[in-house]
Amino acid sequence: MGQLIGTLQGKQRRHRQIRLISDKVFNRIKNESGRPGLSFEDLYIAVLLIYNDINKRLPGPHFDPPTKDQVRAMIQECDINLDGEIDHEEFVKFIQQLTTDTFVVVSQGLILTLIVAPTLAMTTKRATEGVPGVGKLIQKLPNSIYASLVTLAIVWFQNARQDLD
Repeated sequence: MGQLIGTLQGKQRRHRQIRLISDKVFNRIKNESGRPGLSFEDLYIAVLLIYNDINKRLPGPHFDPPTKDQVRAMIQECDINLDGEIDHEEFVKFIQQLTTDTFVVVSQGLILTLIVAPTLAMTTKRATEGVPGVGKLIQKLPNSIYASLVTLAIVWFQNARQDLD
């Protein structure tokens, strides 16, 4: 039950953060264009600004923004009043839909880094303590340092793998 409440609070916090970023970007673009809604060009600029903000704030790899074709396809789903422009509420829904996958990837990376890596480190430390030559060195390393080294290695591996993609 407590885990469910924590998950709901996390989603609410994420929605609030997305709303704050969306409001700021929407108002900036709207004020520059002078129109009440965003045209396709305005919307694409807003998407680029939001991905820039996400990439600055979130740890780990940078996320590529969607292509213009992907944004065009999403406009069809989000332009509820079919006026060819995206109003404020349509924009917020658009950004929430657009960023859902990004937050899932970040969450998975954080779980791997913060939970799995230290657990794996302690398991491998225990398993290698009996290995001749290496075992004595590993026994001398404090658990916190060994766990940190393994976690750093996993983070390095994740980043290297992302660079290859």
